[in-house]
Amino acid sequence: MMRPGAPQEVPTLADVVHRATAACDPQGSNPLVADLLARFEDANEPVTAVADIDRLMAEATGALDPEGEDAALVMAGAVAVYLAHRPDEMTEEREELLRLAARSEFDGHPPAHVADWLTAENASP
Repeated sequence: MMRPGAPQEVPTLADVVHRATAACDPQGSNPLVADLLARFEDANEPVTAVADIDRLMAEATGALDPEGEDAALVMAGAVAVYLAHRPDEMTEEREELLRLAARSEFDGHPPAHVADWLTAENASP
């Protein structure tokens, strides 16, 4: 247990992607989200050491889904970027984490198919 005021350990890129994919595909049934997780499962560098997390996630999700049609994958990338900037939110409840990431990464206005997915997940921004 951490003492109040003790420094938090910086999560790795793998930790952040794992949390993001778990939040966006809790049943583990989306093969694209699973592929995103697999791409980063050995990324053990601190997430704060990643030079351009936005570009890295955009490239990774774009390689898996060039049209950006899979809302869960789009959100997994968004959640990973959000957590890279806000690692203190790693333990946030799933629905709240999805809301926070959607607000941050899409300025509160995600694409329509992502907004529909968020609504279905009880996480409208």
